[in-house]
Amino acid sequence: MNTRTLLGGVGLVAGVLAAGCARSAESPAVAAHGTSDRVVVDSAQRSRFRIERADTVSFYPTIRTTGSVAFSADHSTQVLAPVSGPIIRILVTPGTHVTQGEALAVVSSPDFAAAVAEYRKAVAGARNAQRIADLDAQLFQNDALARRELEQAQTDAASAEADRDAALDQLRALGVDSLTLVAIQANRTVYAAQGVIRAPISGTVVERMVTPGQLVQAGATPCFTIADLSVMWVMANVFERDIRGVHRGARAVVTTEASPDTLPGVVDYVAAIVDPASKATGVRLLVPNRPEVLKRDMLVQVTIRSVSPRTGIMVPVAAVLRDDENLPFLFVARDDGSFARRRIELGGRVGDRYEVTGGLTVGERIVVDGSLFLLGAGNQ
Repeated sequence: MNTRTLLGGVGLVAGVLAAGCARSAESPAVAAHGTSDRVVVDSAQRSRFRIERADTVSFYPTIRTTGSVAFSADHSTQVLAPVSGPIIRILVTPGTHVTQGEALAVVSSPDFAAAVAEYRKAVAGARNAQRIADLDAQLFQNDALARRELEQAQTDAASAEADRDAALDQLRALGVDSLTLVAIQANRTVYAAQGVIRAPISGTVVERMVTPGQLVQAGATPCFTIADLSVMWVMANVFERDIRGVHRGARAVVTTEASPDTLPGVVDYVAAIVDPASKATGVRLLVPNRPEVLKRDMLVQVTIRSVSPRTGIMVPVAAVLRDDENLPFLFVARDDGSFARRRIELGGRVGDRYEVTGGLTVGERIVVDGSLFLLGAGNQ
């Protein structure tokens, strides 16, 4: 090997070593290292984290659950046929708003003719009984009749008047309108032997269960469902661990995918028994339904705000992560500058914070911003 070749090889090795040193000098320092339970970062990276001290605060806990929508039983009803016979005409369709007493359908019924005849017989009987009572009163004044016979005549007259009023009430129960009643009371001929199914309350016709020509039975056949849709019931299920915070009058918020806006509500009733199947307590909410977003049997999300405040540790939602088993954890800043991964137990959520019921003590410092970086560093 000559001198030129030897010098060339030495120069090549020196150049490679110099290039390697230059690359090492340009490479940044490792920002973080550690294990899945403990992570160490340099001071520059640590300064970018937002760390918050865990303290006890007073708050109103919230209970999150699901519920189903129902018509308010206080403002909805099924309409039964008051007379028997076939349906002649249906006067409303689902979605029609009706007022109390408005005609919904017409029935061809012999019950109507029988009720008219019964009323007219009762009127004639009451008139005759009153005439006899008046005559007996005159006879009694002339000492031509015993008091006992006068009192019996007066009793018969009062009984006949009661029968007449009952017959009139029966006509009203059959859905006879006021004009027809006036005609019947005036002893005018009423040609159509028809009964009318009328709305017992004001509201919206939400169901129609009969068709023209269908035979209905008085007091047994459901014909329509009418409901006031301005206020709906939401039936929620609350489990034992949360029921202590739910009382009548508690405020609630109902969320549904049918509307971008939440709907306010109020707890109206807390059941006195527990469902044996689900082991949950039924809670009824009154929810104004002004835009009529809520529909019967719709599934909704319910958030109930407790009426009683509670004291506990609250942490920001951003500080809480979930592991592969969906269990919550966060990172706690230690005095030696490292960060420890800590499994915690969560209570309810209030706004943008979670209640921590276990795994964290007052005074510990938690990472609010930077948890994802620490998670990645610990997994390396």
